[in-house]
Amino acid sequence: MFQKIKQFGKHSIQTIVYGNKWKIAFFALIAIVLGSSIFLFSRITEKRELVYHEVPPLVDRAGSPVLNINSNKEQINALIGFYLDEYQKNADITFDFALENEALLTGEFKILGFPVTFYLYFDPYVMDNGNVQLKAKSLSIGTLGVPISEVMKMIQRNATLPDWIEIEPKEETVMIRLDQFRMQNGLFLKAEKINLVEDDIQVSLYLPEKNEE
Repeated sequence: MFQKIKQFGKHSIQTIVYGNKWKIAFFALIAIVLGSSIFLFSRITEKRELVYHEVPPLVDRAGSPVLNINSNKEQINALIGFYLDEYQKNADITFDFALENEALLTGEFKILGFPVTFYLYFDPYVMDNGNVQLKAKSLSIGTLGVPISEVMKMIQRNATLPDWIEIEPKEETVMIRLDQFRMQNGLFLKAEKINLVEDDIQVSLYLPEKNEE
C-alpha cells in the first residue's frame, strides 16, 4: 500500500511539474507576443526629429490647355516606376507605388530583425484645382493591428519624396501638388479625371500666359 501511495504521490508531483511547465511556456509565449507588439508600436510611434516643410500656397496658374493626354494604368505605372527608381536610387528605405483598381503603396520595415511588409490602399480624387488627393482606405500588415495614421507617420519620416508630394498622417491623405510641379518653359499639368476601375486617366497640359513667370 505504501508503495502504491508512493507511486501515486510521485505521479501527482510529475503531473504538477509538467502542468506548471506548460503554464510557464504559455505565459512566456503571451509575454513574447505582447512584448513584440509593444516593441513594434514603440518603433513606429518613436518620436524622431522631423523636418517640417512649410506648405507652399496654392498656385493659381493662368493658361490655356494645349494638349489633352488620355492614359491608362499600365502607362502611368511604367512612368511612376521609372521616376521612383531614379528618385530613390540612393535612399536607405524605398517604397513602391502602383495603380490597380485602387492606388497601392507598399514598403517594409523590420521588427525583431524580420522584415514586415505593409500594403496601404488609397482612393484617388481629382481636386477642382487639378491636384490629386489620395485618401487612405485600408491597410494590410499581416496580423498586426497598426493604425493607418501611424504607418503614414513612418512613411513621412523615412520616404524620400519630391517637395510637391505632401503626406498628411492625421488626415490619412497624400496630396500630389501638380500646382507645384515645375516643367520647362512654364508648362504645367492639371489632372482632369481618374477612374481606375474603367482604366481612364486624363491629364491636360497647359500653356502659361505670357505674363506668368
